Order: sequence, then structure tokens, then C-alpha cells
Amino acid sequence: MPTIPPIDPSFSVNGPEWNVGGVGSVDPNVDSTAAPSSGGFGSMLGNAISSLDKTQTDAAQASQTLIDGTATDPTSVVMQVERAQLAMQLASQIRTKATEAYTDVFHTQV
Repeated sequence: MPTIPPIDPSFSVNGPEWNVGGVGSVDPNVDSTAAPSSGGFGSMLGNAISSLDKTQTDAAQASQTLIDGTATDPTSVVMQVERAQLAMQLASQIRTKATEAYTDVFHTQV
């Protein structure tokens, strides 16, 4: 199995012109200092999926404003679409890894 190098935090993009958070920040509108809810894995998964859905919806709406000609900043539209694409790729990779883990556990002989 190939080893994955650690994530280098110096690659994070942070600044007002990019309007993105630092490493580990998913939504700039969410207070990261708030205590996490104790709903368990199911609620965490539900929150992640709803966040992914919101990201996709926001990107679709931003794209529609660009098509309509009502977008004030085309750069922010491109950033939203790219953020949505990266979020979907991450969700797809997590799904693949979870499926592989399930398969490994299922095939483990006891």
C-alpha cells in the first residue's frame, strides 16, 4: 500500500482576496470555536452531506448568475464552482476509502 505524505499547511491559501479559510476550515460562516455537537457519527455525516449540498447549490446559483449576466464578480463565481468541484472530489474519495475499509473488514477472517 503506498504511503501518503503529510499535508503541508504552508500550501493553504488564506486572505481576503481569495475569500477562503485556512487549513481545516470548511465554511467561513461557521464558528470553529463552537463546541461540537454530541450527535455521533450519523449526525456528523449528515452535517457533512448537507454542507456538500449547500456548496453545490451555491455554485449552481453563482453559475446561473454568470449565465444571466447579473454576476458582479466573475472571479468569485469561478472560486465557488472550483470549491464545489473540490468538495465533490473529496466526498468521492472519502466514499471510496470507506467502501474499501468496509470490504476489508467484511473479508477479514475471524
